[in-house]
Amino acid sequence: MHNPMELVGRRILVTGGSSGIGRETSILLSRLGAELVIVGRNPERLEATRSRLEGGPHHVEEIDLSDTIKIPDWLKSVSKEVGTFHGLVHSAGTQLTKPLRVTSHDEIEDMMRINIVAALSLVKGFRQKGVVDSQGGSVVFLSSVMGLVGQAGQATYSATKGALVSLTKTLAMELAREKIRVNSVAPAMVRTEMMDTMFQSLLPEQVAAIVSMHPLGIGTPEDVANAIAFLLADTGRWITGTTLVIDGGYTAH
Repeated sequence: MHNPMELVGRRILVTGGSSGIGRETSILLSRLGAELVIVGRNPERLEATRSRLEGGPHHVEEIDLSDTIKIPDWLKSVSKEVGTFHGLVHSAGTQLTKPLRVTSHDEIEDMMRINIVAALSLVKGFRQKGVVDSQGGSVVFLSSVMGLVGQAGQATYSATKGALVSLTKTLAMELAREKIRVNSVAPAMVRTEMMDTMFQSLLPEQVAAIVSMHPLGIGTPEDVANAIAFLLADTGRWITGTTLVIDGGYTAH
């Protein structure tokens, strides 16, 4: 019996694969049979993720995605080494909780570069002939509920995540003729290293207030990984231009 979630024979690149949602997504995709290329800046953490993957062969690629101009050529060289890709998950990103009045110009530009410009460069590279599989592919961006609702102290982060929602729709239209689907997921608070770092910068009452806004509680990286796998697999073959909200009820208020 065919399992529409099965990913056997598919090669998927996951950025941010050394931690958090990217790591758990890589692990889940490997369990579903995919061949992974996991991307990050820390070789030790990348190897730690690879050691937890099932099946194979799997590959690691150390790259700083902030050097965005090099991404398309880099993807071309990776595909020549490992083969064409069926999927791309852009999970790498940065987060900043800070009032705009004290946010520096460099902080704004750094976040835009990783969260938005890198996303554009990755898709620009992914859609190249010889990089994406001849039968097409699937792209999933990691957006956030902060791209859908407003919250003080999140101006720069929200701007980048909201841009990914718009980018999802536009690229879905542009790349449909190339049989490339483009979707995004928008999680609320998830128990990752990034969440822990953010919570450390807040007062206890602020943390409690954030937690209380999630009727089903704080999520896990696995909750988001499940949705990403759904969009990559045949279960999502008629879905494009969509942002799937995974938020424990956060936006239902």
